[in-house]
Amino acid sequence: MRDVRTDRRLRSDRGQTAIEFVGVTPLIIFMLVVLWQCALIGYTFSLAGNAADMGARAGAVGDDCGAAMAEDLPDAWDIEGGCEEAGGIVRARATLHVPVLVPGVLNFPMAVEGEAGAAKETP
Repeated sequence: MRDVRTDRRLRSDRGQTAIEFVGVTPLIIFMLVVLWQCALIGYTFSLAGNAADMGARAGAVGDDCGAAMAEDLPDAWDIEGGCEEAGGIVRARATLHVPVLVPGVLNFPMAVEGEAGAAKETP
């Protein structure tokens, strides 16, 4: 005759949750890394647009465009670009590289551009 306690112990779900958690943990970590990278890409777009706006405003009143573009930019992001004036409008273009996971360590080869324009102001 079979022992009921032995059968119940062999068919028990005990430990199943721990095994499932260990199996799903790499997927959870991967998704968090992907979401963080997406947030960095979005933040880089925001920084590029803001830098271009600041440069265009500074260029419109005759200040240094490049200094205004880099003024509020975090140190981890390097900026390329500048301003040009044509037909009474100052156009600024800012180019930033998207960091890989940790800003300031490694960048993707892709670049994000921000463009802005402002009417030239005369005193």
